Amino acid sequence: MLYITQLIYLKPGQEAIFDEFEAVAIPGIARYNGRMLFRLRPGSAADFIENQIEQPYEIHLVEFASDLDFQNFMQDEERKRFLHLKEQSIQSVVLIKGTKL
Repeated sequence: MLYITQLIYLKPGQEAIFDEFEAVAIPGIARYNGRMLFRLRPGSAADFIENQIEQPYEIHLVEFASDLDFQNFMQDEERKRFLHLKEQSIQSVVLIKGTKL
């Protein structure tokens, strides 16, 4: 299994555009042997026990059966048609790949 964690930082005022992109991207995960394990939106600094970086808008943990499945998801044609929404709304993403120990 491959685990993908994303720390997602949005451009100010672009929350609705981001939600439009996610409405397309998230359902596509399952087509590539993946599962959204959790998607959370921290409400305030009080939600963090400790942090040395800026608070992300959202944190995702996604599981794929393999790295190839993840790469195929990233190349999904339907998802690619909506990448302009991602580019319009997201300032930056920290993507962390890992495996279960």
